Amino acid sequence: MKDIFNFIRSEELGEVKALLSNNPEVANSKDSRGSTPLLLASYYGFEDITKEILKYSPDIDIKDGAGNTALMGVCFKGHYNIAKLLIASGADVNQKNVNEATALIYAATFGQKEIIKLLVENGADISARDNRGFTAEMHARNQGLEVSELFKLAQ
Repeated sequence: MKDIFNFIRSEELGEVKALLSNNPEVANSKDSRGSTPLLLASYYGFEDITKEILKYSPDIDIKDGAGNTALMGVCFKGHYNIAKLLIASGADVNQKNVNEATALIYAATFGQKEIIKLLVENGADISARDNRGFTAEMHARNQGLEVSELFKLAQ
C-alpha cells in the first residue's frame, strides 16, 4: 500500500488530496529520514501538492533529521514560487539547521538570486553565520557570485 510519501514522490496530487481528506493528521507525519509531506513536496518543487498540504496547517518550520526546514530545501533547490508560498504561510526565514545554516545561506551558496532578494525583503538576518563562521554573502562570494547589491537591501 502506498503512503503519502510515495504519492508525493510520484506526484499523485489526487491521491495526496484523498489521503489528507480522510486522514488530516498525515500532514505532520515523518518518514524514516525525518521528512514530512511538506518538506518532501516542497523540495521536489511540486507546488500544487505543497499548496494542498498547507491547507491542513502542518508545522511549517518542522525540521528533518539534518535540521532542515521546507524553506531551506526550496532555497537550496531554487523553487522561488514555493519559497514565496512558505514565507506567506508563516515560515521562519531565520531558522538554523544542525550546521547553523539558514535559508539565506543556502540560497546564497547555490546562487538563487531571486530567493536571496525574497528572503532579505522578508527579514532574513544577513549577519547570521554558520558553524564555520561564514555569512550568506561570504558563501556567495566563495561561489564567485556578485550579490552584494541584494544584501544591501537589508541594511
